[in-house]
Amino acid sequence: MTITIPDMSRDRRIEDPTNLWIIHPAARFLLPWFIARGISANAVSLAGLALGTAAALAYTQWEMWPFSFVGLLLSVGWLVADGLDGMIARATGTASPLGRVLDGLCDHGVFFLIYVSLALSIGTLEAWALAVAAGIAHAVQSNMYESERARFHRRRGAVATIAPPAPSRNPLVRLYDYCGGMLDRVAARFDHALGQHPAPSQFAARYAALAVRPMRLMSLLSANVRVYAIFLTCLFGNPRLFWWFELIPLNIVLVFGLFQHRIVENRLRTVPGDPFPSNKRK
Repeated sequence: MTITIPDMSRDRRIEDPTNLWIIHPAARFLLPWFIARGISANAVSLAGLALGTAAALAYTQWEMWPFSFVGLLLSVGWLVADGLDGMIARATGTASPLGRVLDGLCDHGVFFLIYVSLALSIGTLEAWALAVAAGIAHAVQSNMYESERARFHRRRGAVATIAPPAPSRNPLVRLYDYCGGMLDRVAARFDHALGQHPAPSQFAARYAALAVRPMRLMSLLSANVRVYAIFLTCLFGNPRLFWWFELIPLNIVLVFGLFQHRIVENRLRTVPGDPFPSNKRK
């Protein structure tokens, strides 16, 4: 029997609770079975896209509440597949730029299909306008959140910078890497300070303790929250509320979370000594 070692690369303090207690445990449970049968990470990504497509089809009938529950269950299956493909890639050493982009495109593709299915089911110009605007907001929010989360995990491990991906001939890979690195360029000053610090591990620990707060806030931008919000708004009979949720509260969360994260960086970078008031003598 193969014992699956939990993935310790994720900081539990900033994870969505449903990831901790449902999604990731389910993916870890399935991992040995998929590895034993040689099923690739890319195949799992595509299977997740198929589950997401089925969820989108279920949501075309959102006015009948059983279909909303079917859409939720299929969406949760997609979330499990989305976590499982990364676990397979790490466990088998098969991570690749193409797989990374495929994973991202499948993620965005699922929501694109759900947004389209909801807009089609409502059938008004207003619904299409909301769906398009929310889709654009979603793409920006997700890209920046994933960039911030990756940066947090890297810095938590006292890694100031990482080598950029080798240039790819694939234009989609190049575009994906460029967009994913936009915030890295903004946050470069803190990375430089971390790289030059005489005690990088201690500095990284102080950073992680302070950055947990904005990262917890930005966890509201995760796919999990959107999956549950879509289900609830469909169950209560008005999917338009989900798009407004995407456009107003989640954009506020993004802006405020980015602002808080930059405050943490500047505080540690410019104020010498222990940044924790509770540790200072009165």
